[in-house]
Amino acid sequence: MLDRPKPVERAFVERLRALLGADGVIAGADELLVYECDAYTLEKQLPGVVALPKTTAEVAAVVKLCAEAQLPIIPRGAGTSLSGSVLAVTGGVMIALTRMNRILEIDYANRRALLEAGCVNAWVTNAVKARGLLYAPDPSSQSACTIGGNVGMNSGGPHTLKYGVTTNHVLGVEVVLPDGEIVWLGTRPDGGEDVEGYDLRGVVIGSEGMFGIVTRVLVRLIRAPQAFKTMLGIFESVEDASQAVSDIISAGIVPGAMEMMDQLITQAVEAAYHFGFPLDAGAVLIVELDGPAPGLERQAARVMEICRNNRARDVRLATSEQERVDLWKSRKRAFGAIGRLSPNFLTQDGVVPRSKLPAIMTFIRATSEKYGLRIPNVFHAGDGNIHPLILYDERDAEQVRRAVQAGNDILDQCIAFGGSATGEHGIGVEKIDFMAKQFSAESLDAMRMLRRVFDPEGRCNPHKMFPGSKRCGDFAPKKQIAA
Repeated sequence: MLDRPKPVERAFVERLRALLGADGVIAGADELLVYECDAYTLEKQLPGVVALPKTTAEVAAVVKLCAEAQLPIIPRGAGTSLSGSVLAVTGGVMIALTRMNRILEIDYANRRALLEAGCVNAWVTNAVKARGLLYAPDPSSQSACTIGGNVGMNSGGPHTLKYGVTTNHVLGVEVVLPDGEIVWLGTRPDGGEDVEGYDLRGVVIGSEGMFGIVTRVLVRLIRAPQAFKTMLGIFESVEDASQAVSDIISAGIVPGAMEMMDQLITQAVEAAYHFGFPLDAGAVLIVELDGPAPGLERQAARVMEICRNNRARDVRLATSEQERVDLWKSRKRAFGAIGRLSPNFLTQDGVVPRSKLPAIMTFIRATSEKYGLRIPNVFHAGDGNIHPLILYDERDAEQVRRAVQAGNDILDQCIAFGGSATGEHGIGVEKIDFMAKQFSAESLDAMRMLRRVFDPEGRCNPHKMFPGSKRCGDFAPKKQIAA
């Protein structure tokens, strides 16, 4: 494992430019600022250089140069990840896949598509919706996040409840290993779905770029639902809305999605997007049913009844496709509306059993009061994946300290409730310390051994996930290379 920064020499940068062209390499300090962090902004570190390859062959050539120079490599997509998973902790060579953004092939007969890793998530569904198909995983950042990044984090989204996360919709991946070898894992684009041997495809998904660089992905497309019933429940309290979520699932109904926003974030979303959310509601609950049209009316009536039994003061049914689209657009842009409330926010990603949603909301409220910080909540209520947004000002070191501690307290409580410290945002550098709280030493050793199979030297996205990894603050300031 690389335990100290290694500078990127000017001669190495010139070799990169010879390989990728002048516009395929970013080395100036000012330009590198764009790549100093992802959406987890508490830790920042400039890479030594950024490479922008356009093909798998170019990725492999860059990786071989890095292996020769014994430099760390950091895969990066759109940078929308929320746990510092693409942070260049020890500098090194960041390989950004944003120029590899094509939909290479759509196989309608077998309902699958071959994509380059830099292809934006939303582009896939947009390309196939005229044929009645879609790509199911829909992170809130789907208009910007890339398929390769989704693979690295095993991303979810609002419709995870019914359709599953990225691993349920990826058939195969092409990976450039840390020595430059190109391998294909899982179903090949020209083959059937039966694959012999171990599920190495599944091992790579969610590995946060520590096994190699994903360059192409074969995804499964599904038939778009025939009909939707999308409802907005308005509640006086988060606890009442949370209980409605549990009761809907207990009734044997599995919605496509169930999303909740509390009062503070609802007010911010309404100020930004003007959907028509009530400003005085304690919480709003979005419930979407989908599937064959026959039967949806009955299910929708049952969901509305359950909401009212839990003291919903109103339940509104979207009356048009445009109203449904606008509702989801407002929900998925919720994080963007937080700028109206605070200069900075820390997004947490804990998971609790659905039955513990009321209890964790009570705990978050107490945590907010304890640390004197506002904490609005927006989350995937159907699968217990919470996203408390801890508001702070990074110009105030004391606020930063309290924000970090508040987040840690919330995640500790999620684990205590039988949940997890992360549902879809990964570990990265942010949640390293929680791995030892969730997993035994033997389990962590097994994970490390598996990683060494793919990356024996520990050069691929180092200092992520595992306890004992160093943080940016552990290193003295380093001189960055000049262009």
